[in-house]
Amino acid sequence: MKRLNQLYTRDRPREKLLERGPEALKEYELVAALIGRGVPGRDALAIGREVAKLLEEKGLEGLSAERLTAIEGLGEAKAAQILAGIELARRHLQRSGRKIGSAEEVWRELAEYAGKRQEYFLSLTLDGASRIIEKRVVHIGTLNQSLVHPREIFADAVADRAAGVIVAHNHPSGQCFPSEEDRRVTRRLLEAGRLLGIELLDHLILTREGWYSFSEEGELF
Repeated sequence: MKRLNQLYTRDRPREKLLERGPEALKEYELVAALIGRGVPGRDALAIGREVAKLLEEKGLEGLSAERLTAIEGLGEAKAAQILAGIELARRHLQRSGRKIGSAEEVWRELAEYAGKRQEYFLSLTLDGASRIIEKRVVHIGTLNQSLVHPREIFADAVADRAAGVIVAHNHPSGQCFPSEEDRRVTRRLLEAGRLLGIELLDHLILTREGWYSFSEEGELF
């Protein structure tokens, strides 16, 4: 069997991926492309085959740094690369295409931010069928008009070709009620969305105990 450095350039995993696309690679070749190179006496393809075998036996949930670093030639740095790549794909697949039909669903989607000690201003871009395109942290810190500018929200929405946007921020105080600054920011975003033809569908205030929805309370007009 040829070693990685003996393969024709176009047959090496990274070159093959760039030339033919990731769909053309076998699972062990994808792993080899991800980690880049092996170690003396053991190339990336050999390591890739063992990782692919581990995936087949244990599945994604069965992968861990401990199991990966038990493979000869796979140290902590390369194990971290593999785990990070898998986690990135998992998070994207979890949210991509998920439909949002209520403020409660938004609250559940963003629940990890509800109890933060700093204010997080977040956005969800949605397609015409109310499916999530992308979730983003727009700003961390005290909310005000100068820091949360419409261009930060709608530049991403335009790039995503979104039909609508939902924004949200947490209240570290636990008070689930909008301030006047919250209302000013909402009105500004609402006006910007109308000009751009991208609807501001809701603005939520998040706490651990629940949420306040500008849409449900009739404040988006």
